[in-house]
Amino acid sequence: MQFLDAVKTCVIQKYADFNGRASRSEFWWFYLANFVICWVWSFVVGMFVGGVSSLTDANLSFGTILAYIPTLALLVPGIAVCVRRLHDIGKSGWWYLVAFICCIGGLYLLYLCAQPSDGENEYGPVPVD
Repeated sequence: MQFLDAVKTCVIQKYADFNGRASRSEFWWFYLANFVICWVWSFVVGMFVGGVSSLTDANLSFGTILAYIPTLALLVPGIAVCVRRLHDIGKSGWWYLVAFICCIGGLYLLYLCAQPSDGENEYGPVPVD
């Protein structure tokens, strides 16, 4: 799957679709786009609006709130593509919750998402790459 196809699939076609499977390329292309969009948006907001501070500050600035808009918009498709990726390796989507176990959980989730496809399984046929 190509870069734009992966982003279009995750954001437009399967925004909150937790069923089925996602190939490795779909997963990794989407997360690259997610990272770039959020980073560039935060940089632009910091340059033009200013006042981007950490969420631990007592008074949130307009720039801080504005900087988190793409992060919140891409949160649901990010979780959905990760769950579909877990389905592709034959794991339940509930394995996503392992990411909330300190740092190790997130690293283990990345390890799982990097695994090759399991072949045909209970979640459907192998996704076309």
